[in-house]
Amino acid sequence: MTDLSLDNAQKLAVRRRVRALDAIVFTLLMLALWQAIGSWTRGVAISPPLQTLVYLGGLLGTSMFWDDAAATLEAFLLAFVLSALIGLVLGLLLGIRRFAGEVAEPILAGFYTIPKVTLYPVVLLLFGLGMSAKVAFGVMHGLVPMTLFTLGAVRNLPPVLVRTARVLRLSPGRTMRWVLVPACLPDIVNGLRISFSLSLLGVLIGEMFSSQRGLGFLLVNGMAQNNVPLSTAVVTVIVMIAIAANALMLRVGRRFARRTDEQPDRQR
Repeated sequence: MTDLSLDNAQKLAVRRRVRALDAIVFTLLMLALWQAIGSWTRGVAISPPLQTLVYLGGLLGTSMFWDDAAATLEAFLLAFVLSALIGLVLGLLLGIRRFAGEVAEPILAGFYTIPKVTLYPVVLLLFGLGMSAKVAFGVMHGLVPMTLFTLGAVRNLPPVLVRTARVLRLSPGRTMRWVLVPACLPDIVNGLRISFSLSLLGVLIGEMFSSQRGLGFLLVNGMAQNNVPLSTAVVTVIVMIAIAANALMLRVGRRFARRTDEQPDRQR
């Protein structure tokens, strides 16, 4: 058992080194491509990495940037929490009620394929300009993937779990909390990861169209003023935040999946 544990630990260490090396190589390739495009366009379409980082350093020292970042963060947190909670509950309910899930799934998938920008006039009529419109755009993007991931996770569960909950006469709320959520946790985390990115995208799109504050507005303002370093710096910040959050949630999802796989082995 000790030798087997050491062997598994060595394999895990090797995998981590390979992943770290892959991440470094990928980052260097992206920086080289970024530098090549910036040099080829002479900074007209995108500013080179060094120039962008210098400009970003100065931008981070201004109150304007942090005010816009705070506005984006507030709208994003509201949109993400609403998308996660509503999507989780809908996915669990539709997963338990198989017929309702089979009816709702193609409808949700069809709505997901619609370009949300086409619904921009409707959102403005319903919510007006400001925070509510940005949150609505974020929820429109993040709700459907969270629902579909949770729905698929419940469908793939062994039917004996739901039957056991019914035999024990658990209420729907207790069934979700004690049976479905723990069993579906790895897929729920993956749904949260996708919902996070898409909710952020929706909020940024909302800020581009229906706001005078936020990173999306700052990005559009830089494009309108032909301020390429500003636009590139804002895009860099957004990409870095998205990559960091995605990597963190991916790691959490793998950890939950590993624990789920280890539980049957321990029971044996």
